[in-house]
Amino acid sequence: MIRRDSYTISLWQDNIQPYTETNKADNEKRYDVVIVGGGITGISTALLLQEEGKNCLLIEAGNIGYGTSAGTTAHLNTLLDTPYYTLQKNFGKEQAIQVYTSAMEAIDLIKYNIDRFNIDCGFSFADAYLFAQDDKQQEELDKIITTSRECGLNINPTDSIPIPVQFTYAAKAGAQAQFSPLPYIYGLAKAFENAGGTIIQQCRVTKIDNTAHVIISTNCGSFSATDLIYATHTPPGINLLHLRCIPYRSYAMAVTLVEDTYPEGLIYDMYDPYHYFRTQVVNGKKYLIAGGEDHKTGMEENTNQCFLKLESYLYKHFDIKKVDYSWSSQYYDSTDGLPYIGNLPGQSNHVYVATGFGGNGMTYSSVAALLLKRLIMEEKPYNESLFSPGRIKPVAGFTNFISHNTDVVKQLFGKLLPGEQLPELAGIAPGEGKLAVYEGHKIAFYKGENGAIHAISPVCSHMHCNVAWNTAEKSWDCPCHGARYNIDGVVLNTPADKDLENIPVR
Repeated sequence: MIRRDSYTISLWQDNIQPYTETNKADNEKRYDVVIVGGGITGISTALLLQEEGKNCLLIEAGNIGYGTSAGTTAHLNTLLDTPYYTLQKNFGKEQAIQVYTSAMEAIDLIKYNIDRFNIDCGFSFADAYLFAQDDKQQEELDKIITTSRECGLNINPTDSIPIPVQFTYAAKAGAQAQFSPLPYIYGLAKAFENAGGTIIQQCRVTKIDNTAHVIISTNCGSFSATDLIYATHTPPGINLLHLRCIPYRSYAMAVTLVEDTYPEGLIYDMYDPYHYFRTQVVNGKKYLIAGGEDHKTGMEENTNQCFLKLESYLYKHFDIKKVDYSWSSQYYDSTDGLPYIGNLPGQSNHVYVATGFGGNGMTYSSVAALLLKRLIMEEKPYNESLFSPGRIKPVAGFTNFISHNTDVVKQLFGKLLPGEQLPELAGIAPGEGKLAVYEGHKIAFYKGENGAIHAISPVCSHMHCNVAWNTAEKSWDCPCHGARYNIDGVVLNTPADKDLENIPVR
């Protein structure tokens, strides 16, 4: 099993061993491109650039697949979360067609990589089913069918869906796909190294300086590059994109059924948040994978309740033998429905980013890989302006805002907290976290199962919002921009790049 940025264990992470890199990083070398982030976006991009003759270094703060790539439900879609009627309204019909073309290219790239590197990851093409359960949803589904067809998607009404759920109207779209994400990522990582690329794990980027070329400071030393790509789900530090990306938690389960009645295809209802289903064979065992109950990060008081709601929904509609895995993961929605892929606002032309993928991260990861490769190779990609982060206009004073908020959080205390004098601690159950006030300061407390107290500053090191306790993941989550920390304040998710202050308790 590998580590992930969560307390819960996903189907994918439990069925694979840690990736062992072979090539060694060189602190004296100037790399053509440094890619930060060892998920599907970073590795896909690194491989494409290495094959174009660029000398690439990929830096991962945890292990390969540590982030959302190991927490996805791994749908590969051209039927996207943001409907094509919304894309037409926000960007225009021709641009909506470009989105569909980009998504098709992405799935083609994944299939091409699987074939040429002989990656055993359970890839298969599948039909997607979208079903309505009331008149309002039916009206919306008609709009989706019409505008999706206009953009090129093969979608038509259908009289049946593959799951035992009542519906009033449904549509079936062809040429969608599914796979197991981590074997695919590992296959690309090996191909990248075989092509001469270098991977370094357990290496966190702490600072970059791009006044001349890019200098990347890490806990493994400094590296030099001509170009830098942030493939970190959301870029670390302070940036305009953090004001235009909304962090969400999503919940998933992998269950086994009493009978062999596993549905074929990718299935979605039309509620907000919606439920989604598919089947995957992993290490010879078949699972029904379902997800839903999404909410903004840090805004749900009892995240365990999200799992209970999803489990109740599944037991209502399926004959379940066992819930094998329950997990949650994080994604970021952009404000206008499309990802931000290209030059990072506020940085030089040699610093790039890919973020805001929403619930279509597996597809948009390869959209990003192709687009970033073409940008760096100066190929003038057709969809450059469509996905450009430059469509966000800077605001007055933002440079000073960045400078102010990147200061290290000041020390709360220079002494031990007297645990016996904190009455709030008596009310904390083992395994529970709570915010409390001591001498005018807010403190985030967690009581371990053995009664040990962990105390940290609750002030997020990113932009100084107060974190909130996540009961399901046993983490401190920032509701402002999605940074997450473990019980000792260690960063789990960017955009934070500094740990929270740890406060000893006597």
